[in-house]
Amino acid sequence: MINIKDHNQQQIFDLWKKLGPKRRRLLDESWAGLFRKVLLHKLPVKKLAANFTEDFGRPTKELTTCMGVCLFQQIFDLTDIQTQERLAFDVQWHYALNLPEKSDDFKYISLKTIWTMRKLLTKDKLEKDIFKAIGDRLAEVFDVDTDKQRIDSVHIKSNMKKLGRISVVVETTKKFIRNLKRQDKDSFSIVRDNIIEKYSTKESKQVFAQVKPSESAKTLQEVCEDLLYLVEQFKNDSKIERMNSYQLMERVLEEQCNLIETDGDSQIEVKRPQDIPSGSLQNPSDPDATYDGHKGQGYQVQVMETYDDSTDSEGKEDQDNQEKKQIQEDKFEDEKQDKNLSLATHVAVEPAHRSDSAALLPAIESTDDRKLKPKEIEADSAYGGDDNVEEAKKQNVDIISPLKGRPKESDTIELGEHEFDQDNEMLECSGGQEPVKQNVNGNRHSVAMDIQICQNCDQRDECSVAEGNKFYYFRYTDKQLRTSKRRIYEDTKEFKDKYRYRAGVEATMSEYDRKTGVKKLRVRGLVNVCYAAIMKLTGINIFRATRYMKAKIT
Repeated sequence: MINIKDHNQQQIFDLWKKLGPKRRRLLDESWAGLFRKVLLHKLPVKKLAANFTEDFGRPTKELTTCMGVCLFQQIFDLTDIQTQERLAFDVQWHYALNLPEKSDDFKYISLKTIWTMRKLLTKDKLEKDIFKAIGDRLAEVFDVDTDKQRIDSVHIKSNMKKLGRISVVVETTKKFIRNLKRQDKDSFSIVRDNIIEKYSTKESKQVFAQVKPSESAKTLQEVCEDLLYLVEQFKNDSKIERMNSYQLMERVLEEQCNLIETDGDSQIEVKRPQDIPSGSLQNPSDPDATYDGHKGQGYQVQVMETYDDSTDSEGKEDQDNQEKKQIQEDKFEDEKQDKNLSLATHVAVEPAHRSDSAALLPAIESTDDRKLKPKEIEADSAYGGDDNVEEAKKQNVDIISPLKGRPKESDTIELGEHEFDQDNEMLECSGGQEPVKQNVNGNRHSVAMDIQICQNCDQRDECSVAEGNKFYYFRYTDKQLRTSKRRIYEDTKEFKDKYRYRAGVEATMSEYDRKTGVKKLRVRGLVNVCYAAIMKLTGINIFRATRYMKAKIT
């Protein structure tokens, strides 16, 4: 039976008067006061209530309290036992959740209930609804200016061990044999004895841990052959093929090895390390985790936030100096007072191997749906590909981002330095000469210049014009021209003045980790990692709004 307290209902008497004026003032100015007065009644509790019936069974624990407890657990990076204790004894939690009652019915929650509520939230992906509900409410209350935003990603790790190639194969094989023994003893009995002995005894862990580096290639070949044997042994058994551990073996075999068919038999060839895809299995205990060549195994979180360029001190400093300052001065964020609240407007959790370039357009669409769409986004070069920039323009969003690759050599005339019309047709070259003729084929342009004039031009050595039989030619595409103009723009003071504010997002990532512990989570799997990471970023929005509110009061 559904049990939801109406937190919009006004009380005749102040039930918190017992705290006294000084403690009450501290609570009102803390995150707890903000949460109770502004956010508590906005939690999407009705979506959680859809898992229960209105008129059957025992009443649930008060669902608003349950949702708030799950949120606070992630914000403060607590275990289940610590969460239980906080709800029982922490006055801030009581005030935030509006629990003036003294009864255990309101201030005690069992570990089983915490686990169940968290399971329901992750099942329905309600962390996204919580993030949106709180973010939208804060944007409304504090009149957040969303015109200028910046985006970046942060690498995070789930609760899994870092494994090498041999260990990945061995642990996947062990997992299958263990599950096979539990679920199908008849099939387990036909597995070769040497395989059982190698992978299911206590001594097997020590054997594989003592592999010499000089013997690693031979050992890897052997364990891959064992893996192939198990896959081939049960490939026609529909029941076993549906087992998750069997499917993991098939995945590892495909990612780590090449199969060579000879005379009807399958021979195995171990792939070279550089041929292993970055989306390969990193640990069978967390199949969703992948590999990033720069940051290692795990996941990444895409974060987009608003910023105020009139007071954003992070963006006015050199990026390297700013990052060092943020690490050294933990109090910097608490002392900052912006004219406008800096609010995280978008968050998405992805496997680590995903490219940042694919995250920009979904971020724009997400904020557009919530009426928080920016007019200008600062991002690093990974987001600023030509396709992204052009698609964002169609949605009336300007992307301020440098191009990948090296800038042009100083003694070379860029294509964009010549004069073009709005259709990207050349009007005249940088030397002041008009084209003899030009052809356009789709987005490809061919511009013919007078051969005599070009041969006698003072800028001939620096110009990119190509020599032909009858003419000198400029050949380019619309994309090449746009890219060239962007490179020229990157050298301007206007671009540098705008782009310097992107560095401020590094302070957000530092705060995100320091205050919530997001870079090392207690959970595994994309669903659980997504739940934890989004809940924690919701907490950052609450903390920032609290600082902003206190700054306005003082």
